[in-house]
Amino acid sequence: MNYLAHLHLGGQRPGQLLGSLYGDFVKGRLQGQFPPEVEAAIQLHRRIDTYTDSHPLVLAALSRFSLTRRRYAGIVIDVFFDHCLARDWSQYADRPLPQFTADVYRALAAEPQLPGRLAQIAPYMAADDWLGSYRDFQILDQVLRGIARRLSRPEELTAAMIELERLYQPLSEDFRAFYPQLQSFVAERTQPNEAL
Repeated sequence: MNYLAHLHLGGQRPGQLLGSLYGDFVKGRLQGQFPPEVEAAIQLHRRIDTYTDSHPLVLAALSRFSLTRRRYAGIVIDVFFDHCLARDWSQYADRPLPQFTADVYRALAAEPQLPGRLAQIAPYMAADDWLGSYRDFQILDQVLRGIARRLSRPEELTAAMIELERLYQPLSEDFRAFYPQLQSFVAERTQPNEAL
């Protein structure tokens, strides 16, 4: 899953929001360098990734992509599933997406020591409302091109929008089948009312 889904699933308190994002920027063992709530959210982020990467519905979604695109299909699915979540937000969340994203951006702005690359991108994330912009399918092209700039073989990812357009409906159905299962997985591993 990508940023929005991790944030949605990881809990709504500022420390949980931060940890949900840190999971993409903090590697290795956690040894008390962050507050316990943040580290717990990082650990949850990692469990979500492990669950997602091995789930049969996600594996089936990955198999929809051409062999030439398969190497980066996981990245494409992560981004596309965030689009699906943003597009259908009211089906999965109790409060409006703009209110939720504003809370995320506030938590980021209030934290003076964001880790690594997150410190660099957080101001742009808020200024351009990256999380809310996922509602617009066409923005995914820009998102994927940004990711591609950090890869050794970016050409395989830059043309992914063509396949996403072709696979829009079946991948949307994959998301609708998978996300409630992921929500249940998270609910079983968190305290009541901490996440979702």
